[in-house]
Amino acid sequence: MKTVLIQKPFEIAVTDTEKPVAKEGEALLKILYGGICGADVASYTGNQPFTTYPRIPGHEFSAQIVTVPENKMGLKAGDVVTANPYFNCGECYSCRRGYVNCCTDNRTMGVQRDGSFCEYVAMPVERIYAGKGLSAKELALVEPFTISYHALNRAPVKPGDKVLIVGAGPIGLFALISAVNKGAEVYVSDILDGRLEKAKQFGAAGVINSSKVNIVDKAMEITHGDGFDVCVEACGQSVTFLNCIDCAAFAGQIILIGNGKKETTFLHSVLLKKELNVHGSRNSYPSDFKAVIDLIASGKVDVLKMVSDIYPMERADEAFKALANNNGDLCKVLVKIGEED
Repeated sequence: MKTVLIQKPFEIAVTDTEKPVAKEGEALLKILYGGICGADVASYTGNQPFTTYPRIPGHEFSAQIVTVPENKMGLKAGDVVTANPYFNCGECYSCRRGYVNCCTDNRTMGVQRDGSFCEYVAMPVERIYAGKGLSAKELALVEPFTISYHALNRAPVKPGDKVLIVGAGPIGLFALISAVNKGAEVYVSDILDGRLEKAKQFGAAGVINSSKVNIVDKAMEITHGDGFDVCVEACGQSVTFLNCIDCAAFAGQIILIGNGKKETTFLHSVLLKKELNVHGSRNSYPSDFKAVIDLIASGKVDVLKMVSDIYPMERADEAFKALANNNGDLCKVLVKIGEED
């Protein structure tokens, strides 16, 4: 089968690899579309510490079932589906308590194990989710949506709450959609006007270009000096985490989705003074996949507006290069891998 392979940093090739054979309890899936995640770009640029090479990237995908054993989910050959790409051990303390997203030996497709940028994958049946009539493109956007959906469930977000999303990349925009769906009044901050325009399209009540105005002053203006009930950090930068601390209301909530790579220095007594609740967020639950699929299927949100470009599999290297050099114009980029039968 044809496979996109990161042979080493900045070197991608479409090569031939052996087609997988489904084992007991597994379905054989024909991959249709794959989304390029920030983690995939980090593997491409050599900045993903968990990636070894060569590596097949990809964990955001849609697929058509080729073969599947009898199952209680009603999945059958020909169904267009998506799947959970986080492989947990089932034995560690986190798994034993049901926190499978926090498995201490988590192995995500495309990072610690080979991913979905190939024509076929074998997948345990219990990890597959029925597409409920969604298109293959929509289903390829489910996994990144679940990341933000899960994060917004980490803190109690109530109708009428004022929420600030710091960062308007794909994860920030999906966080915006998730917060709006909870009835919150959502504002979005970024340094790029193009991304902020996209945030308006997804229901932001207002936007803040933090390269042009002081984000804390603007936050206090918007909230009449109270601060935001919930601040969501979706950049992974030290300064944006500190922005969230400063913009949050006393007794407010902070949710961290952005994966920071630098140390952050601050006087931690501010967390005590404001009695802030700080929530980390990692991966998502199976229930998040089902909820997001239902939300998209309800027609309340058009996730396809998130897609900036689609590349054929043969030009996957161009797609990775484009995202590695993204000036902010690109949101989600998909790679078309196969055709539905």
